[in-house]
Amino acid sequence: MAKIEITPIETEAAPTADAPLKEKIIYALRNVYDPELPVNVYDLGLVYDIKIMPATAGKSDVVLTYTLTAPNCPVAHQIPADMIQGVQTVTGVGEVRAELTFSPPWHKNMMSEAAALELGYL
Repeated sequence: MAKIEITPIETEAAPTADAPLKEKIIYALRNVYDPELPVNVYDLGLVYDIKIMPATAGKSDVVLTYTLTAPNCPVAHQIPADMIQGVQTVTGVGEVRAELTFSPPWHKNMMSEAAALELGYL
């Protein structure tokens, strides 16, 4: 089996320390890849919403609403775990929870243009 080379779609500088928390969370999510595709979960369009709760004790809890490319996704357990782990590394983030939804169902039009190009849809 050939090894898949995974490279970031965009070369993006890490957010500065004073950047908004949501920007830092998005950057973290862009470093989490669907194990079956060479595209990060954010540009793939799997993250539907990022809710940031008001900070307590200097940290904000985060709720990620996400979907999968298909309900029978073989890595359905790994994607939310990787997203949670990635977002927890962001300074200022407390607890992270990931909530799965299939409404609306994921469609390839939800990908960023760069992701669609990477996967050969453009």
